[in-house]
Amino acid sequence: MDPVDLHKLWHTSMPFGKYQGRALAELPGHYLNWFARSGFPPGTLGRLLALMQEIDHNGLRPLLAPLRPAHHQPAGKRGSPST
Repeated sequence: MDPVDLHKLWHTSMPFGKYQGRALAELPGHYLNWFARSGFPPGTLGRLLALMQEIDHNGLRPLLAPLRPAHHQPAGKRGSPST
């Protein structure tokens, strides 16, 4: 695994589907597992999705938290008024 790929999980957005525009690091486990069963797309996107599925499957998501870009808000917080 290339360590740069871990950063790419935050800087690559899902280009299609229900989660279009969401960082790969934010994709839900059930969606990643669907790809694992159905087949990952070819190329870099598929490789990164497979990596994210492996991270999620093994409970390693917290390891990605320090890599989150400072300007990046979690998906559930976007557009929420600040208090």
